[in-house]
Amino acid sequence: MVPTPTQQISPDLSIVVPLYNEEANIEALYRRLKTVVDAMGVSYQFVFINDGSRDRTLALVHELSRRDQQVCYIDLSRNFGHQIAVTAGLDNCTGAAVVIIDADLQDPPELIPQLYDKLLTGYEVVYAKRLSRPGENAAKLMTAKLFYRTLAAITHVSIPVDTGDFRIISRKVVEALKLMPEQNKFLRGQISWIGFRQTYVEYDRAQRAGGETGYTYSKMLRLAIDGITAFSDFPLKLASLSGFVVSGISFLVMLYTLYSRFVTHDYQPGWASLMISILFLGGVQLIAIGIIGEYIGRLSANVRQRPLYLVADTNIQPAVSYEESRVATPAGRR
Repeated sequence: MVPTPTQQISPDLSIVVPLYNEEANIEALYRRLKTVVDAMGVSYQFVFINDGSRDRTLALVHELSRRDQQVCYIDLSRNFGHQIAVTAGLDNCTGAAVVIIDADLQDPPELIPQLYDKLLTGYEVVYAKRLSRPGENAAKLMTAKLFYRTLAAITHVSIPVDTGDFRIISRKVVEALKLMPEQNKFLRGQISWIGFRQTYVEYDRAQRAGGETGYTYSKMLRLAIDGITAFSDFPLKLASLSGFVVSGISFLVMLYTLYSRFVTHDYQPGWASLMISILFLGGVQLIAIGIIGEYIGRLSANVRQRPLYLVADTNIQPAVSYEESRVATPAGRR
């Protein structure tokens, strides 16, 4: 068949960029991306996902799309979060290979050719591994290091440490991700779970180019909880283990209480240790209930089967593959 005006041929490379209040960085990001991919000599598309920005982000993306037909945009109906915005881009991009990159320019677009060349050697995933992270405070560096290593220790999936979402993946991996519709997304974990041949390229991360980060400590904590609960049942096992430990301690306290009451007769009514034991036991029970609640909450969200996101507007058209585009008529003429 011949591509119609509402269809486009799939490009070699799609670059997915989630946006949230990034008006200070969009123009510089676009120029650097354009310079990089033009030099690569491949067909491409930029997919900008506006995740409920409150500044001029969407207006600037519209302007870019009018200037450059390779610029595609997806305007989500509200802010759904970084991982869902990336998912929207992956669901709608059409490239044979897909780069995921943030708009703050901490991850250099100039690394894309190296990632792409590595992918062409037979890998399905090439992720960027950070050697250094200048400009970030000690607390964030420490918590990030602790999170990645804790996650690696308690999950059954080998999730690379010191990596973010900056990576290139093949169309095969994109299609596999579409089969994983859970509500609480942790894409770097899902990509590791998928498997296939994966490798990495090391780089030094830059400071944020402009604006303020949308990733607050509360959002990072939520992402950490999503990552742990999505790929590990260790918290549930820990709750069970705590129950056994507390039961053991309570049994010892009971023996000591009976010994004090009937042997030494050294006791006082309203003994303080009784209150301590009750509070300790109650605290452990509440923690265990909270952990179980986190898992039940995620089960509930998935059972409701609400859409991950809603699109308010987009200029992305359905694509046909390169092979389909070569078929000129239903009769099969080429």
